[in-house]
Amino acid sequence: MNELSIRELQNKLGYQFDDPELLMTALTHSSYANENKKNGAVSNERLEFLGDSVLGMTVAAMIYRNMPEMPEGQMTRQRAELVCEKSLASVALSLELGKYLLLGHGEEKSGGRSRPSILADAMEAVIAAVYLEGGFEPVERIVAALLGIEEDRVIFENTDYKTTLQELIQEKAGQKLDYAVIGESGPDHMKTYTVEVRLNNVFKGRGKGRSKKEAEQEAARAALSEISK
Repeated sequence: MNELSIRELQNKLGYQFDDPELLMTALTHSSYANENKKNGAVSNERLEFLGDSVLGMTVAAMIYRNMPEMPEGQMTRQRAELVCEKSLASVALSLELGKYLLLGHGEEKSGGRSRPSILADAMEAVIAAVYLEGGFEPVERIVAALLGIEEDRVIFENTDYKTTLQELIQEKAGQKLDYAVIGESGPDHMKTYTVEVRLNNVFKGRGKGRSKKEAEQEAARAALSEISK
């Protein structure tokens, strides 16, 4: 990878390395390192290990600060979704990270530049490299931009509020959740359902939706907000 490519990636990240070699290491897959040991190549595996923890800590802290009413169970689930392989690989694709990777011949031929596991690992390694040189401040700025974590909220599509609520109440034995449709309105092709959720027969939330499933999710979200008060 040439100097122009290094500058290009740094511009995409919004961070300029004092030591570009650190970034190079973050982009070096073990397959390349194994083929170039004589040249002193070092894989990104150790940086990946560190980056996993740095990323988890950064996202957890940002969720904690930005979402003061979010219950612990939902925080855990949200962090897991934001730092999972699928999420990180998507971020890596947005940066075109694959084209900057140093891969061995076998990985190159087998499509390693677009493999989700390789992209996600490289993303973690890059985060670790930024942390080692600049600390948490630039990491947080980069993570906020790449993962869509804004100052006052966490952007998180397809949140499964029902599962989050179930996991939360299971922390205590003997808990029982019930969902019930309490109303329907509108023509058959545009019905709106109203659902209530009860915990141990006590009302906890109500939601509306164009389907029973959507209404249940909204009721679960309302219940999570109520329980967290």
